[in-house]
Amino acid sequence: MTPAPVPRQPSQPSDRPGAPSDITPVFALKELVSRLNREQNKIQDLLSSLGFALRSFNNLNQFLELTPLIASRVTDADGGALVLFKPNGQMRLERLHCPDTQQCQDVRKALETATRQVTSAIAASPGKAIAQPMLALDAQFSRNLGGTMQLFGTAILVKNTERGRLYVFSRDPAYAWTETRQKLVRLVADQTAVRSKMTSLRLNSERKNGSIAKWRSARKFSISFLPRTCPNIEGIALAARCQTANRVGGDYYDFIPANYDKLRSRKSGKTESNRWSLAIGDVMGKGVPAGLIMTMLRGMLRAEVLNGHSPARILQHLNHVMYGDLENSNRFVTLFYSEYDTQTRTLFYSNAAHNPPLLWKAATKTIARLDTLGMLIGLDMDTQYHDAQVQLEPGDTIIYYTDGFTDAANAKGDRFDEENLIRAFQWACTNFDDPQAILDYLFAQVQQFVGTARNADDDMTLVVLQVSSKQPPLLNPAS
Repeated sequence: MTPAPVPRQPSQPSDRPGAPSDITPVFALKELVSRLNREQNKIQDLLSSLGFALRSFNNLNQFLELTPLIASRVTDADGGALVLFKPNGQMRLERLHCPDTQQCQDVRKALETATRQVTSAIAASPGKAIAQPMLALDAQFSRNLGGTMQLFGTAILVKNTERGRLYVFSRDPAYAWTETRQKLVRLVADQTAVRSKMTSLRLNSERKNGSIAKWRSARKFSISFLPRTCPNIEGIALAARCQTANRVGGDYYDFIPANYDKLRSRKSGKTESNRWSLAIGDVMGKGVPAGLIMTMLRGMLRAEVLNGHSPARILQHLNHVMYGDLENSNRFVTLFYSEYDTQTRTLFYSNAAHNPPLLWKAATKTIARLDTLGMLIGLDMDTQYHDAQVQLEPGDTIIYYTDGFTDAANAKGDRFDEENLIRAFQWACTNFDDPQAILDYLFAQVQQFVGTARNADDDMTLVVLQVSSKQPPLLNPAS
């Protein structure tokens, strides 16, 4: 008869090399408590970051950028989405955050379809109670996802009126929407509602007391560092404009030759390089003037370009170097950085939470968003940035823009938003073959939308890049 094995004492280590030691119940309990404390501290830090943004960000759009991200982080979910309602009953997907690209596409498609369906239902039955369409949106969104996600949605209430829905979702079948997680999402939604109300009150106050005028001298300082002219780059044409607001903003854009070792100047004074950096960003928050932060960013970015790193690595380095100064100055930076190779017509890019540029493909007459995952520079020291690239063809056109462009509001409070910009951009690319004409048309469309409303909240910056339609075929196209 085989003798029964002798049980090992809890404190006795294993004889097998590399095997973990048995853990005592007391040690396991301490480890559990320690883990729970770490989780609680993480949640507190994330909510503190949102609270800091609530106090610091001047622009509502900047704050909304964080809402689905923070909501998903504090609940350990896969991602989040923010839907806002317009006074006329229309709905739009305002922000979407999820690390997985394919998942983002699935969620975006499902939610955009749901908003269109419910908006049509509201238009067809204007007398229905507001709660019914909101419940219908939840149900339709879940149905369009195909039942593959654990989904939770909560209202964003301003004066007891629902102004939007905040959704958080997870693909993990074991994920459960506990009461604690639901409370955390509602807390983030409540802070979003408070920020929306604060923005409205601040704008009304500024319009009444005329306090905006004191920033004019500071604006001159900020815009003095923007390029005065667009460079001559082989195979592409450029147009750019920054229309400054009365409020001190921090819009930034720049054109930088990315391989100085290959530069040469002709007698005409033209500077040549086969690789150019195009960057656009926005300095947000309070404290140190945005112009000073922009100047620091400009210098550091130009130094980083010389090192020959990928766009994602450049953003990573900027975040590490600027994190301490930005944190101490109560400011953050959104930045889209790209590099264009004139020999392969390839655009390499990475995004730090800036408005994704729009690409119009001349061959298909379709528009795509150029975006990668990445948080604001100065918000999280450990955030990761990602590289992407796109092959450009003759006639292709890209617009880089800041949120002041899409946030421009009319007298009713409606924003120009990305949907209107896409429609206007589509029309302009179909009817114009010159980047300056496209730029002029887009600015004119915003002005027509705004009308006589006093839009003094933010700068409006737009850069148009167009690949020459007379480009020869590529000998070695990028893969």
